[in-house]
Amino acid sequence: MTQYDVAIIGGGAAGLSAALVLARARRNVVVIDAGTPRNAPAAHMHGYLSRDGMPPAELLAAGRDEVRSYGGEIVDGTVTDLLPDATSGFWAHLADGRRISARRLVVTTGLSDELPDIPGLRDRWARDVLHCPYCHGYEVADRQLGVLGGSPGAVRYAQIVRQWTHDLLYFTPPDLLTATERTQLLARSVGVVEGTIENLVIDDTDRLCGVQMRDGCVIPRAALFVPPRFVPHNTLLVGLGAEVDTDGWVTVDATGRTTVAGVWAAGNVVDPRAQVITAAGAASAAAIALNTDLVEHDVRDAVRDLDHDLPSRSSIHAHSKESR
Repeated sequence: MTQYDVAIIGGGAAGLSAALVLARARRNVVVIDAGTPRNAPAAHMHGYLSRDGMPPAELLAAGRDEVRSYGGEIVDGTVTDLLPDATSGFWAHLADGRRISARRLVVTTGLSDELPDIPGLRDRWARDVLHCPYCHGYEVADRQLGVLGGSPGAVRYAQIVRQWTHDLLYFTPPDLLTATERTQLLARSVGVVEGTIENLVIDDTDRLCGVQMRDGCVIPRAALFVPPRFVPHNTLLVGLGAEVDTDGWVTVDATGRTTVAGVWAAGNVVDPRAQVITAAGAASAAAIALNTDLVEHDVRDAVRDLDHDLPSRSSIHAHSKESR
């Protein structure tokens, strides 16, 4: 069975970026991808220099082609478990029964967005229900926008969204806003709607056109920004014994190295704020650090083998002298 130098779990922008760096470094690399990228519902991605406006699927297809062009392999499948092997490597167990062996791991499995339980919200996700104003704000600028409040930091989030429109409403359950928050929202002309949202209203062209409250009132809005709860896909890392912080996120150093020797992680699985371009950059840095670790390991192995061979080499050299 082939042992890869590196197995990368997750084939999004982060995983493919790590694979590209490592394949160009002439490492034997495999990317194992379940095919469920977080940004799949989005029609376009933004803020990625030279790729602004590109559909996410096109970026991933181009990335796969680039990785393959340097000899990297792409395996479609879901990793269900990661286990140390008997040496210093790892086994990746796939849902279909396959096992893949690798000396090092990079985990880029991303996260899920947990949304409020409002009928119709999930169906509109990444279309006109949005989470990142830096990713989508420009595309809905100057329209009637709303922010779903009620979660920690939501008022600050609304103040950021305010940059993209002069017509912003903040939807919140009653009696949650502090006096300071009310004053801040009023100062920047952000309207406050207190009550319970019943559902979203969609027009005949399949576009969001309003928010219906429980009292039956429909408030016109063209898009909603929702600060979701981020849930990292870190089960594989936790199963390996990786440490997590007080908020449940796997801890990594500046290079993406986890507390498990031989395992790196990058992208949204460790950084909920990482956009596509920053996730790719972090994974590139992790790949360079990982390759350096492999080089150090290769040097140790080479020195060990040299020391093992020295007695026999010395004996051959002495015999050569005697024969002269």
